[in-house]
Amino acid sequence: MPDPIANLYADLLPQAAERCERLAGAAGVRIERIVSWGQASPPDYWYDQDEAEWVAVLSGAARLRLRGPDESVSLAPGDWLWLAPHRRHRVEWTRPDVATVWLAVYLPAGPSC
Repeated sequence: MPDPIANLYADLLPQAAERCERLAGAAGVRIERIVSWGQASPPDYWYDQDEAEWVAVLSGAARLRLRGPDESVSLAPGDWLWLAPHRRHRVEWTRPDVATVWLAVYLPAGPSC
């Protein structure tokens, strides 16, 4: 686990690969910071996760492609998206000229209230 006090905008230098850092977690829940500099999912690759994901864009911008139902979603700072378990999705684009900082919360699949 990282230090108990940190900054979500620290260390945003451009990188060849997307960076994912676990910030916290417990009992099947995890919180991650993802930093993208123009990265996208590989062609024809789809995420298909057992867990639910809540994701917000804090800076930069991104476009995601979703399946079931099929749609394209553009995200700007402050926008967030809920992805139910097994909602197939892929990152089509992130801004190449500025860091796209994501905050992602992963939750176990299960009944909701």
